[in-house]
Amino acid sequence: MEKATFGAGCFWCVEPIFADLAGVQSVRPGYTNGLTENPTYEEVCTGTTGHAEVIELEFDEEQITYSQLVKAFFHVHDPTTLNRQGNDAGTQYRSGIYYHDELQRKDADQVLKQVDESDLWPDPIVTEIELAGTFYVAESYHHDYFRRNSSQPYCEMVIAPKVAKFRAANGQLLK
Repeated sequence: MEKATFGAGCFWCVEPIFADLAGVQSVRPGYTNGLTENPTYEEVCTGTTGHAEVIELEFDEEQITYSQLVKAFFHVHDPTTLNRQGNDAGTQYRSGIYYHDELQRKDADQVLKQVDESDLWPDPIVTEIELAGTFYVAESYHHDYFRRNSSQPYCEMVIAPKVAKFRAANGQLLK
């Protein structure tokens, strides 16, 4: 299994999308590329730890490539807003691709260039591409949040439309 780590704003919003992709074996929400050890959600939310909210995937490269995951990443959030996704603001919500080896870095750079040259996003992309730091798993109540809380207003109004839109446009990538 290979690993991929992406910061696309709130991990609740992107976890269910990546979990639906064929070849993705697991998705864990957490925090990376910050300054403190073992940060809590409350600490990360202050913006003082430097961590990004991320998801860490384990995937089978024979079923889905890293480049396909990066392309999906650029479709599940707005990579043109610095330190913000919707109403969520702060450095912890930054757009980031955290690579695990040089091949992933090259693939991420290449896909970012392709997306930037396309008409997918009219504004410049501000996604950071950095070496993945230590990954800290988020507290258990964040795991599989959308599935467990789908009737909550945030899930119904924010997450469900994102999931539905992605599924409709990317059926060929789904399990």
